[in-house]
Amino acid sequence: MTRTGLFSTIPEDHREQLMALSREVSFPVGTRIFEEGSKADRFWVIHTGSVSLDLHVPGRQAAVVETIGSGELLGWSWVCPPRQWHLGAEAITPVRAWEFESQAVLDLCTRDPALDHALLTYVVGVIGHRLRSARTRLLDLYGPYGSGEPR
Repeated sequence: MTRTGLFSTIPEDHREQLMALSREVSFPVGTRIFEEGSKADRFWVIHTGSVSLDLHVPGRQAAVVETIGSGELLGWSWVCPPRQWHLGAEAITPVRAWEFESQAVLDLCTRDPALDHALLTYVVGVIGHRLRSARTRLLDLYGPYGSGEPR
């Protein structure tokens, strides 16, 4: 297994515990993996391929705010009530990923505070990064002067 993203940040024994809860899945190009506002009851770690994350914009086409790939976490909304997706996701290339049912992972975290801390520390970092990416992309698309960041 590639040790990037989530798998590079948690100790080996915790990786093994998490992987015992996973199953490998695949998504063909164009598959909507989840929709903004729907129930968030699972998450994925991408093994191969790319996924676009998009945001519904009333009266316009959905805005792609980020593209993620190998080793990256797909889905963090399962962590925070009300556990609904904050973005939508679509496979833009064929995707293989490890899928995790969030309740099983949350139960494991309840039994293992060290895993809980490691996993939530990683997820909080992902949330911060995705928030910055969405802000920058939306300013580029809809702001009068763009994001103000050099391209």
